[in-house]
Amino acid sequence: MFGSDKHKSARPSSTGVETLIGPRVVIRGDVHFSGGLYIEGRIEGAVIADESDPNALVTLSERGSIEGEVRAPHVVVNGQLHGDIHSSQRIELAAAARVEGNVHYHTVEMQAGSMLTGRLIHQNAEPKRLSGPEGSD
Repeated sequence: MFGSDKHKSARPSSTGVETLIGPRVVIRGDVHFSGGLYIEGRIEGAVIADESDPNALVTLSERGSIEGEVRAPHVVVNGQLHGDIHSSQRIELAAAARVEGNVHYHTVEMQAGSMLTGRLIHQNAEPKRLSGPEGSD
């Protein structure tokens, strides 16, 4: 996942991993971060990027899990996530991703094998205006 040249241009170049949540760590509560956050453990709560960091990146590894919503400009999921994802830039659902929740995205990439139980909702899409039955006023 890290060594692939295919994805380097799609991810923010200035954001490296600044915070690592290891595989034996369980956090119960919300996590607020800026920069790069890499999760190999378990979070029971929301994961929220600082709004002033447009390059914030959260990566959920294959062994990691989150029970709560995720809000970040860039999101890479390769583990289990039970909650909604809100991304203003890009979401990548890698092959081992298992997401139960709605995905609010600007750009999304889903690799073969990823699973989503929920809806894909484009951020900039305007709701369609439904017309009433013909002849009704």
